[in-house]
Amino acid sequence: MKYKDYYAALGVGRTDSHDDIKKAYRKLARKYHPDVSKDPAGEEKFKEIAEAYQTLKDPEKRAAYDQLGSYQPGQEFEPSRDWGNEFNTQFNDGNASFEGIDLSDLLASLARHRQGGGGGGRGSAQAGFQIPGEDYEVAAKVNLEDAFHGTQVALDLSMPVYDEQGRMRRENRSFQARIPKGATEGQRLRLRGQGGKGHNGGRDGDLYLTIKLNPHPLYRVDGHDLYIDLLLSPWEAALGATIEVPTLAGPVNLKVAAAINSGQQLRLGKRGLPKPGGGEGDLFAVVKIVMPPAFSEREIALFKQLAEASTFKPRGLIKTEAANAI
Repeated sequence: MKYKDYYAALGVGRTDSHDDIKKAYRKLARKYHPDVSKDPAGEEKFKEIAEAYQTLKDPEKRAAYDQLGSYQPGQEFEPSRDWGNEFNTQFNDGNASFEGIDLSDLLASLARHRQGGGGGGRGSAQAGFQIPGEDYEVAAKVNLEDAFHGTQVALDLSMPVYDEQGRMRRENRSFQARIPKGATEGQRLRLRGQGGKGHNGGRDGDLYLTIKLNPHPLYRVDGHDLYIDLLLSPWEAALGATIEVPTLAGPVNLKVAAAINSGQQLRLGKRGLPKPGGGEGDLFAVVKIVMPPAFSEREIALFKQLAEASTFKPRGLIKTEAANAI
């Protein structure tokens, strides 16, 4: 039996993860697909990487393949005695001869046998490789209010579809997807079997929706926490006040202490986005002191009185903090 280096075919290492193998396969499959590749050997390379992926994506097949050891590609080899025993059990001929057996057929037949699919003779290899459908990813734009309450979105996508001969055409498909409440920026939702169609019995791929929150005029989002600017007049900041703050669940009153500074954050607990495991994020009101666009003569006179009466020197704080840091 001739050895095939499936890891080298996909350009991955023996310790690489399933996701690494999957990404490598998808990249090479796009490159060498017969409808895309201009490489004269593209079709053969496509079959080679499909065969490699068919083995390495399956944990049982990959484990069995790894047990074979490592040889040079194309090198004739004989599996170990343990393999011969299982081969005898599968093919029921009492002779652990691997002559004329293709490595991919052996691994596929062995996997079916382990899964209770029975044995079969040497002519029982599958016709063609099972090629899984491609996974696709698309952005789903959602308003913050819809992310807070949960919603349904309709998606119209143009997706590449391959027929049994590998010819590609584009197909318009519509999807309805449920966006769970508390969905956050960058969250990925999986729609099983809604991706590309599989070939030769391969499973259909999946469609992944990546949540993209539309900008909001009031709130900034950080995970499940929200931030809102709390605009205060100079006298509200100086004397304190009770301010009505909008939240996604409705307005609430927030008590602002006297002598508050611009940039301070006031936390409104559990007023953010819901969390998948229960609970909610927080809403942070960020203080911004806003000056009037113009002052009346009366206001100017009052500010002059304040300036004369006050001994507060804000620039002196900078010197004090610098001295404390030494």
